[in-house]
Amino acid sequence: MNERIVPPTSAAAAAFLARSHRPFIDGRFVDGLSGEGLAVDDSASGEIVAHVPESGAGLVDQAVRAARAALEGPWASMRPVDRQNLMLKLADAVEADADLLAEIESIENGKSLGVARMLSAGGTVDWLRYYAGWATKIEGSTFQVSIPVPPGAKHQAMTVMEPVGVVGAIVPWNFPALIFAQKVPFALAAGCTVVAKPSEFTSGTALELARLAAEAGLPEGALNVVTGYGDPVGEAIVNSPDVDMVSFTGSTAVGRKIIAASAGTVKRLSMELGGKAANIVFADADLDDAIDGALFGIFFNSGECCCSATRLLVDETIADDFVARLGARAAELSVGQVDLPTSDIGAMISRKHFDRVCSYLERGRAEGATLVTGGTATAEPGLFVTPTVFDHVTPQMAIFRDEIFGPVLSVSRFSSTDEAVKLANDTPYGLANSLWTKHIDTALQVAPRLRSGTVWINTTIDGPPQMPFGGYKASGYGREMGSAGVEEFTNLKSVFAHLGKRTPSFPAGK
Repeated sequence: MNERIVPPTSAAAAAFLARSHRPFIDGRFVDGLSGEGLAVDDSASGEIVAHVPESGAGLVDQAVRAARAALEGPWASMRPVDRQNLMLKLADAVEADADLLAEIESIENGKSLGVARMLSAGGTVDWLRYYAGWATKIEGSTFQVSIPVPPGAKHQAMTVMEPVGVVGAIVPWNFPALIFAQKVPFALAAGCTVVAKPSEFTSGTALELARLAAEAGLPEGALNVVTGYGDPVGEAIVNSPDVDMVSFTGSTAVGRKIIAASAGTVKRLSMELGGKAANIVFADADLDDAIDGALFGIFFNSGECCCSATRLLVDETIADDFVARLGARAAELSVGQVDLPTSDIGAMISRKHFDRVCSYLERGRAEGATLVTGGTATAEPGLFVTPTVFDHVTPQMAIFRDEIFGPVLSVSRFSSTDEAVKLANDTPYGLANSLWTKHIDTALQVAPRLRSGTVWINTTIDGPPQMPFGGYKASGYGREMGSAGVEEFTNLKSVFAHLGKRTPSFPAGK
């Protein structure tokens, strides 16, 4: 393990980190905050690299009022094609700024610079361009209706999709730029305005994206970014009566708190929560592909991914050889050099999270799982966990049941298709599952039996912007991406018109 000691930064990244960061409200970075703010560290080195403000409830209220004014003013009056063109202009600006955005995310998050460039920069650009097009494609329907009252009357009926209003977008730390881009552009395309709250660990990309949006010409108040902890900043967004919808990505535990807190204002919620995905490998699969998919499914982004394939279910007739080959490949992964594009495993986001992941290394051993590879960690100077594979894991073990959110894979064996499906569904979560087989019959018969919002066949963690993504059960509700992602940010209004002069129909019998 070759950890970097001091975070190497470009001149642009060093200048960004040294900047006095402020919340972005009503088209500008606001002043007037006191104190040093929240420390942001580089988890690959432990060095504090920046400070961001704790916005507080007062600034959240200011941001919400700005969003409401924009909703009822310049943003509402803008033609859909103009909203589209602004977002396309923003995509161009993000593309030009991609190296800086990737470097900010790598430093704040501890992830590989290569992953940050691929997703945080490249993915965000692609997502923005896709969502921009939706601004001109939001449609309603018309209906030919037949009702008997008044007799002989003619009617015209239609539905109209209207923006839901002011949206609170609460973004997690694992993919801060990309998940920001899965929420904010869709809300804007639908005609909503946004108050976004990034994680206190990874606020840099959201603030930089807000700056780029302003330079692209987004009207004042259409996008606002407030920074700080969930309490009080996130709570103020959820509790605000002037926030019409909250779109949240994060843990199921926090999601439950948001659901409970939102009851008082009865606001719309879209909740993308935790996961415990299964990766099912049948005996007839292309085993080389399946091994590669199993490695990517759990170790991509250091396992800090809600849809990571953390449970590997393998046909018992191939399991010994499959697990041995998988373990050998896992042991070869590069750990720690996150500033290199070829690095495979980055740092955990925080000491608290690092300690939690390490506790599962001990629990796996204590509960009787077989350690195939990994199982070690270092906290000096960075928070790194080696790629870990446990074999002979049973459904009673914590590493089978709990969302670990780190590079820890649990392997279980099955003897029949029915047992594989039962094991895959034996979880309170239902975000995603994968299966590997050469037989289309097997794939299409098993996929409907898996209780998850996404099923991947002979691949894993693929998420094009055209495909809706979201969960079943404790993994939440609502969808991001695709046409369903646009609909989340709209209200469906029915408009019903009587044509011509009404024939009196009241009182009855007249």
